[in-house]
Amino acid sequence: MTDIDTLTERFFSATALHTTQVGNLAKHHHALAAALQREYADRKHGRQAEWDDAFAKLPAVEPSTYSLGPDGVRIGIAADLSLPGLSEDDSVARLQAQLQQFSPWRKGPWQLFGVDIDTEWHSDWKWQRLRPHITPVKGRTVLDIGCGNGYHLFRMADEGAALALGIDPTRLFLYQFHIAKQYVPALPIHLLPLRSEHLPAFNLFDTVFSLGVLYHRRSPIDHLTELGGFLRPGGELVLETLVVPGDEHTVLVPADRYAKMSNVWFLPAVPMLETWLKRAGFVNIRTVDVDQTSILEQRRTDWMTFHSLEDFLDPADPNKTFEGYPAPRRSITIAEKPG
Repeated sequence: MTDIDTLTERFFSATALHTTQVGNLAKHHHALAAALQREYADRKHGRQAEWDDAFAKLPAVEPSTYSLGPDGVRIGIAADLSLPGLSEDDSVARLQAQLQQFSPWRKGPWQLFGVDIDTEWHSDWKWQRLRPHITPVKGRTVLDIGCGNGYHLFRMADEGAALALGIDPTRLFLYQFHIAKQYVPALPIHLLPLRSEHLPAFNLFDTVFSLGVLYHRRSPIDHLTELGGFLRPGGELVLETLVVPGDEHTVLVPADRYAKMSNVWFLPAVPMLETWLKRAGFVNIRTVDVDQTSILEQRRTDWMTFHSLEDFLDPADPNKTFEGYPAPRRSITIAEKPG
């Protein structure tokens, strides 16, 4: 198999070939390459050799079919494996054991050559909630900040995005993304192992997604301003974040942890969130969905065996976190950069 670094580098050649707006990314290649060298290549991970070896041993097969639609990301079928000396069931079992070396799997679900990867999050449910409210991504350039393993990038490709670029610094997620992407290499999707603060102000993307990122930022308005810098004039921001009940004056700052997470800083009420977006320069702001996260949507599975939402809630009251705060509730807000 092609090594993970080569797959990451393919982003540069792929985007440089385009003469449409996607090609405008080429002028940022030097800055992105420098950031990748500094933040990724020069910072070796303790498990990199282990993951590289496991990645190289994945089956080199062609999927007979794939689907990226409402039923989830499905690539290949069990019969495609045909591993020498193994039955179909044994081939699937071997692949499952190989894929579990890349656990925990948090975003999904996925089905790869007959192996069902039951991820911690039903990310397909989130896509179903936001999809009716956003400008269709067909033909658009899309940036997904904090994309995890890129599950939603595959869904964007299914919707016809001209380019869907994901940004996430977690190295394990990079491997998970390329496990799937290597079998459908023509898809116009890429993942760069960076943080949003490592990116230049592109000022070119049609749509920017920030799903589950804002509450991890010490300065939420700075993050919103940063997101605006990635958009072209008139571009659309799709923002999902944790919120609490209240009015335009309400924002929760946890004293220590929120739902056992130490890196949660600001949880606004929806009206306060919309005020932040106005202060950051956005227009046509509308919150289209507010949903309390259920233990059916986020839970422990055989592919993510650590603590999950059920462990983060008050055992006596599922409407409260372990610390006594309102239980996780997520809003989806759409806004535009002025034209």
